[in-house]
Amino acid sequence: MNNKNLNISKTQKNIFTENQEIVDLAKDNSPRLLNTCRSMFPTFFENLKQINPDLKKSELIFCIYLKLDFSTKEIAIYTFVTPKAIQNRKNRIRKKLNIASDVDIYKWFDEL
Repeated sequence: MNNKNLNISKTQKNIFTENQEIVDLAKDNSPRLLNTCRSMFPTFFENLKQINPDLKKSELIFCIYLKLDFSTKEIAIYTFVTPKAIQNRKNRIRKKLNIASDVDIYKWFDEL
């Protein structure tokens, strides 16, 4: 049963990260990123809203970058902020989504 869940999780991640349109929109920091992801992957956003219904638009967009498995440095480059600012955002998202500090945030998003 656990292997099935892991395989489903990996399949969902592959579908998300292998969608070149999503990756390109993220790299371009496009304002269309959130709406495109919402229409293509509604379950992802429903799961986030179940955990914390008060997430802001900017936080949802940041979650997309984490789901895409972009590194801190990559997110900083694509969003035109410093890596330190990205680290701070990761910490705030951890608190809002109740992700323990000993849990790999990328792995957590993979399993979401």
